[in-house]
Order: sequence, then structure tokens, then C-alpha cells
Amino acid sequence: MDDLVSELDFRPKPTAARPLLGLTVLVVEDSRFASEALRLLCLRSGARIRRADCLTSARRHLAVYRPSVAIIDLGLPDGSGLDLIAEMDSVQPRVPVILATSGAEREAAAKSAAAAGADGFLPKPMETLAYFQAEILRHLPATLHPKGPRPAAEDRVQPDTLAFREDLTHAMELLELDSPPMAYLRPFLLGVARAAHDARLEDVIARSSGQLAQPERANLRTMLSDRIQHVAAV
Repeated sequence: MDDLVSELDFRPKPTAARPLLGLTVLVVEDSRFASEALRLLCLRSGARIRRADCLTSARRHLAVYRPSVAIIDLGLPDGSGLDLIAEMDSVQPRVPVILATSGAEREAAAKSAAAAGADGFLPKPMETLAYFQAEILRHLPATLHPKGPRPAAEDRVQPDTLAFREDLTHAMELLELDSPPMAYLRPFLLGVARAAHDARLEDVIARSSGQLAQPERANLRTMLSDRIQHVAAV
């Protein structure tokens, strides 16, 4: 942690309004909607954001620089975020703050992330500024906190609905495959539904298990298609 303090000596100092000023946050997230929410949260907090949508891209980022904070989704298209967390936890110098995130099976996901070496867990949806800032600050030394009292910003960010449409389109493409990768697709869609506060889609995904039968798959494609068309019409 002393290394982090030294690194930040010559960077902008955090302020009450922008408490994460001077930090670089690596977001490893395949959902465009969730990634956009995190971009807005970082922007409002003063942090610089770098994004990766898979393990391969994240490892390329980490080969070039060390972020101050890493936020890692557990369900990624080329593997589990738990593997990346374990790798980052074992490397020295360690990324100072490693946080996991997931929108599916959140209690179990939080325990698995802690066992892999994560410092904390951010359940989806992430949209409240105060919560986001507090969860990062509590893992940083007091020397990196803004001076004086800080107002609790209860503002919520609202990601562009076009990002939601991109996620749904990606899910539709996977559903068109002869054998959809449900082990990946189910938690992906569950996180997207929760982030968008789409209770009906969340319920359908939550009740699904294993490989969907053809009628179930057709029903899900219809639901996704309706939502894609609705977003396009807005």
C-alpha cells in the first residue's frame, strides 16, 4: 500500500466532490450496460477508467500498467473472473484494490471472490454514487481519502439504453447457436436484467437451468427481440 501512496504523490489529490481523483480503475466487464454504468460512476468520482471485456484483454492491460483499482466481473466470455482475481492476488506488486462483481447468485459469488483473493464485492446493479465511492475508499489508506467532510452523494447514474440493446443483441446471437453456451449466457442475462430493472426477464432467466429446450429458447428470443425493438423505437 505504501507503493500506491508513493505513486499518487504527484497525481491530482482527491476532493470532497471527486473522492477518487488520481486513481485508475480497470473494469473487466463484458456487459456494455454494466460497463457504461461503471464509466459514469468513475467519471462522476474523478477516477480514470480503463476497460476490458474478457480475460485476454484484461491480461494485456495488466502487462502494460498497474491500476489502482480493478473491478472484475466473475462471468466472462473466455473464462471465470475468479481465475484473474487469483492471479492478481498472487502478483507483486499487487493491484491495491481488487473488487469482484456479479449479478447472478450474488451471495455465493461474493464468497467465491473472497476465497480467490478479492478485497470486496460489488453486486449488480451498480448505480448509486455514494455506495460505489464508499466501497472503493474503504479499501484505501486514509492518506488517499479526501480531506474534510464529504457529502453522501445519493445520485444514481443512468446508462444509455443503447448499451442495454447491445447486450440483448449479443445474447440473441448466442441463442441462435445450435448449442448456446448457457453456463455463460444465463448469468450474463441475469446480470443485464437486474441492471436494467427488468423484473420479467430476470424471473424467466432465474427459473431457467441447464440447456434450454427449443420452446424455452424460442420464448426467450421473442422476449429479447421485443426489448430490442422497443429500445430502437425510443
